[in-house]
Amino acid sequence: MRRLARELGVDLSALDGSGSRGRIVKDDVKSFVKHSMLQGGSERPGIPPVPQVDFSKFGPTESVALTRVQALGATNLQRSWLNIPHVTQHDEADVTELELFRASLKNEAKRRGVKITPLAFIVKACCYALKEFPTFNSSLDADGKNFILKRYYHIGFAVDTAQGLLVPVLKDADKKGVWELSEEITELADKAREQKFGLGDLQGASFSVSSLGAIGGTGFTPIINAPEVAILGVARLATRPVWDGEAFVPRQMLPLSLSYDHRAINGAEAGRFVTYLSDLLSDIRRLSL
Repeated sequence: MRRLARELGVDLSALDGSGSRGRIVKDDVKSFVKHSMLQGGSERPGIPPVPQVDFSKFGPTESVALTRVQALGATNLQRSWLNIPHVTQHDEADVTELELFRASLKNEAKRRGVKITPLAFIVKACCYALKEFPTFNSSLDADGKNFILKRYYHIGFAVDTAQGLLVPVLKDADKKGVWELSEEITELADKAREQKFGLGDLQGASFSVSSLGAIGGTGFTPIINAPEVAILGVARLATRPVWDGEAFVPRQMLPLSLSYDHRAINGAEAGRFVTYLSDLLSDIRRLSL
């Protein structure tokens, strides 16, 4: 019960127990979370509730329940947003050479039966950047006074499913090559969409990537997946004219949005992290060093 309360961010002192002698049970925690969501978070001290509006006064309406995945996601996102001071650093990487190299692998990918996407290269580059900047691969302890530096590199990646957003985890991503990462990304994404994943597939991430490249957008501000301290957002790749010192040339530019916990990471560190990551993606030969 206490573990459930910690995972959902519930302060047990705010609950009335329904068990014997007023003992708090799991159902009390679940009811509290459900009620808080329905009331717009009004149970949290100092946060005014969202006013209840009878929308039927303005026209026809329909009530549709959130899926279990959406409800849990809403709780997690609200907890992260309320507890973490978010800042987002925006930049872009010139991935022209990366895309040329990826295109050159098309026939080999077909023979292997593997779809090789930019995400595999992004995950690989993130592992290098996380080793260079270890605080991004950490969590803060309960007192917020110490880093818990993680010596493993498990990268979560967001998958859009019919039930809601899920974040499967690539375990030990730093030890895998681009082919293996591509294969595992496809496998985990399919399991998520088909609701065939195990609980272990969604646990243990030390850093996350949310890619909207296939959908669109020029940038966004992803919410950190607590207790992680940072998340990378990737928007739609676009070909744009870039000045090379003598003329404007067409280059393929990838927008990056790094959201980070400002208690753990300052702006200068975030700037260096994104610059380092952009350099890796701009010259993938660096990934072999």
